[in-house]
Amino acid sequence: MKYSVFTPIFNEQGNIVKLYEEVKKVMDNLGGSWEFIMVNDGSRDGSLKEMMSLKNVIIVDLRKNYGQSVAMDAGFRQAKGEIIISLDADLQNDPRDISRLLRKLEEKKLDVVAGWRYKRKDPLWMLIVTKAAKFLRSFFASDGVHDSGCTLRVYRRGYIEDLELTGEMHRYIIALLKWQGARIGELKVNHRRRVNGSTKYNWKKSFKGLVDLFYIWFWKKFSGRPLHLFGITGLVVMGFGGLSGLWTIYLKIVNNVSLSDSAWFTMSFFLFMVGMQFFISGVMLDIMIKNYYNSSREKRYVVK
Repeated sequence: MKYSVFTPIFNEQGNIVKLYEEVKKVMDNLGGSWEFIMVNDGSRDGSLKEMMSLKNVIIVDLRKNYGQSVAMDAGFRQAKGEIIISLDADLQNDPRDISRLLRKLEEKKLDVVAGWRYKRKDPLWMLIVTKAAKFLRSFFASDGVHDSGCTLRVYRRGYIEDLELTGEMHRYIIALLKWQGARIGELKVNHRRRVNGSTKYNWKKSFKGLVDLFYIWFWKKFSGRPLHLFGITGLVVMGFGGLSGLWTIYLKIVNNVSLSDSAWFTMSFFLFMVGMQFFISGVMLDIMIKNYYNSSREKRYVVK
């Protein structure tokens, strides 16, 4: 299979047939074998019925609405093509851009090409939230692209086989692949106004996405050696405890201050014990991480 096209679908009745027709026209003109995978993410309208009315479509019907990340993960798992193409089902992504993305993938010898909706046709509140999210990503998950939320992308198969998506992690696919060493490119794509249905994006998803952002930042930095975080933090805290202890000894010797009446003595003991707990926790987590990698299929490195 040369190409796999997939789209996550949740309550997109009225868009599915037109999406299929547009994608089919583009892919037939490209030549080469291809498949179209539609992941029904627990739709409660007539979306599944529309999917079943189509021919030559693979339908992955999830038991309930798990969210876009899980639906995309299911699409990646089902895909058999050498090159995998993802896009939204709301018709805001333009399938005619697929050929341009594929051309850049081959000409620049890239592993992933992401769409950039440089003229977005979204409500003002969504544009404001997107700007704020982009600002935070620049600090915690710099992925090198302008539009991390655009689903319209093309991937080489090798880089998505070990990808596991949960929560709202679909927003950080590019960052995760970049950390694996993937060569990332982007291309300005057309973004159309939504005609049927309504957006599934809301403030709850924004908050969950923020939590996932901190998670992947922590995992990127310290998944290999948590001792670097907890151990160093413990040593710093113990260092402050040591300084406080020296000051306590000075007060005792010079000013004859009773240790039972000195808050410095209590603080020294407290800081030293907290620092020791941090350090021991780092050692224990380090051992657990090593055991996890040794017993699981997850890789600590990727061979090019």
